Amino acid sequence: MKNGERVEEFTAGYYGLCAAAGMLSAGATHLAITPLDVLKVNMQVNPVKYKGIMSGFSILCREEGARGVWKGWSSKLLGYGVQGGCKFGLYEYFKNIYGDLLAADRRSSNKKGLVFFMSSASAQIFADVALCPFEAVKVRVQTDSTFAKGLSSGFPKLYANEGFYGFYKGLLPLWGRNLPFSMIMFTTFEHSVEVMHRKIIKRKREDCSRAQQLTVTCLAGYAAGAVGTVISNPADNIVSSLYNKKAATIMQAVKNIGVRNLFTRSLPVRIAIVGPVVTLQWFLYDSIKVFNGLPASGGLRRHILKDAELVTP
Repeated sequence: MKNGERVEEFTAGYYGLCAAAGMLSAGATHLAITPLDVLKVNMQVNPVKYKGIMSGFSILCREEGARGVWKGWSSKLLGYGVQGGCKFGLYEYFKNIYGDLLAADRRSSNKKGLVFFMSSASAQIFADVALCPFEAVKVRVQTDSTFAKGLSSGFPKLYANEGFYGFYKGLLPLWGRNLPFSMIMFTTFEHSVEVMHRKIIKRKREDCSRAQQLTVTCLAGYAAGAVGTVISNPADNIVSSLYNKKAATIMQAVKNIGVRNLFTRSLPVRIAIVGPVVTLQWFLYDSIKVFNGLPASGGLRRHILKDAELVTP
């Protein structure tokens, strides 16, 4: 791309920009909330000791010190950065592909929702494969002070102790946590953007200023994060239990935790984490797109869509 030349939508450069924006936004936001994540994981693994947010932080700071609440920061920065790049970049790619396919299929109903669900699920599958090794090391570092100090020492130790399987034994529950979250999050975001443009602003996205587009992004992002958190909480508890050897299988983890606790344990701290994090991710992601001359996120390609149901407001 030449200097001063705008990135064209739905080109290799566009998908590359989306992936880079997703990597930067996800890595930076997850790094910023590392202390809350350390507390969340410890609340899931040891709920008797860590009963609440304030008391939990007090225990962590007293026993681990100020550095203790930042355990696993490198895994979050790199792991969630890679995941974010795959998730956002591939979502844009798959949304374009599935939008093309379903626009030509007159038999499909509720096409927009189907495109968003399929695109987010497809992207998240690859994103979690990239994240899983980092997540395995992160959880162990955050909850076991004798395991390793960080990513550089944790990777070889985990491989030496458990082999390649050790990095991916939590992949299924990770998919169980992140696939529903991603599908609900992206779909809620897309529909929230549509509702705000149609019912509140009553202007098309391209007719709005940068500030208006990013305001819509933030509001839709928070709604998406809050809804997705509730859906994904059971699987998040199972992931922490498996990686900390509190259970050997998914069914054993469910039995140990209890069905009710799957939905309630660590939910307040996850809402405190995920809502602002998703909002900030979407804001940073769309800011990069907007200031590169691209529209903010939301909707499907106009020039390929024949069905009015698929057209962005």
